[in-house]
Amino acid sequence: MSLIGENDVRGETAVFKEISAEDDDMQPTVIESLCMNCYENGSTRLLLTRIPFFKEIIISSFTCPHCNWTNTEIQSAGRIQDQGVTYTLRVRSKEDLNREVVKADSATTRIPELDFEIPAYTQKGSLSTIEGLIERAAAGLEQEQPIRQATAPEVAEKIDKFIEKLKKLKDVEQEFTLVIDDPSGNSFVENPNAPQKDEALSISHFKRTPEQDARLGLKADDDTEEDNAEKPGNDMNTLRNEVLMFNTNCPECNAPASTNMKLVQIPHFKEVIIMATNCDSCGHRTNEVKSGGATEDLGTKITLHLTDPSDMSRDLLKSETCSVLIPELEFELGMAAVGGKFTTLEGLLKDIKHLIVSRNPFICGDSATPGRAEKIQLFGKKIDQVISGERDVHIILDDPAGNSYMQNVYAPDPDPEMTVEKYERTFEQNEDLGLNDMKTDNYQ
Repeated sequence: MSLIGENDVRGETAVFKEISAEDDDMQPTVIESLCMNCYENGSTRLLLTRIPFFKEIIISSFTCPHCNWTNTEIQSAGRIQDQGVTYTLRVRSKEDLNREVVKADSATTRIPELDFEIPAYTQKGSLSTIEGLIERAAAGLEQEQPIRQATAPEVAEKIDKFIEKLKKLKDVEQEFTLVIDDPSGNSFVENPNAPQKDEALSISHFKRTPEQDARLGLKADDDTEEDNAEKPGNDMNTLRNEVLMFNTNCPECNAPASTNMKLVQIPHFKEVIIMATNCDSCGHRTNEVKSGGATEDLGTKITLHLTDPSDMSRDLLKSETCSVLIPELEFELGMAAVGGKFTTLEGLLKDIKHLIVSRNPFICGDSATPGRAEKIQLFGKKIDQVISGERDVHIILDDPAGNSYMQNVYAPDPDPEMTVEKYERTFEQNEDLGLNDMKTDNYQ
């Protein structure tokens, strides 16, 4: 049975709806299911919805009326991401315990202060809060305590003491750290200060190891460089002069789609790879830009002072490792938030507004919190003022990989309103780019 109806193909009805008490169609799908506890028939409720600043998910809840057994799970409705993700949250107050968390079943959860870890694949995926994660971990440890008290009293006593320490975390008498490490990239921790930067939360992306790819069921590419060298049409001159096409799946509906790819030379910069995907099934379109060269020796920080509305027409390349800052709005967009883009400054600002304002389902209905909707809408108006030239701001592109670019309209002369700084990357930035473990000397 397909979850996508005829209206979905035309774009009239969304499969993943925004949560709202006023939407009559926002009802879960109920399916009769077998209870694995008493083997009688129960019911499973499925709800397809969105997480703000994140992606689509499927929430399922099972209830058995015969034995009163219940179970809830969450599954990502998207594909496995290109990179894994690590969220590190510094829990400083009880308000932090209310942050929403999407924990995929492939994620590992750690609390370093207690030397505590929940390994991957030992729990089902869940949509909860920080407090809910702690309670679930304590309940999991308490489950086998009666058996341990009968067979291994000393072990049971130690676990009781540890459970007390775990439950005391909910009082937040001292700060502690929560780390969620997910190779699939499908876990998420809420930023309640969005669209501003969250000082207590750090997000880093990493390249998966072959072992992690194997556990996620991903295949490695068997083609070698020698094989590619023998295939006709793979030289760089041929790639520059033609558009390559390969088959893929749509990121929205997972239907077969095609992706076009072409090498483009940016004046006064370097070559980039532009990729565009069109889906004939649901009409979804997406484009992405990747650097065609290597990671630069130095990071690049580009600062542009907007003094005229004509600045909106400047071409820019934002790589997937580049963050965007607008100090006057106290706004920071982390790397990989909107992917790599080759667009204009106006196009980038509109993408930021669409991401923060239009795609945020938590500003309407029962899911809205007091003041959040007004805060988000006010930010959208400020972006409009920047685009129209009514607001004097600075746009900063900070790319540790050095693969981002903004057009100099005075080229080859210096641009009086734009500065380009080169800087040495920190150890943490090299770690995020995967350079610390990369060895190229004496390689055999």
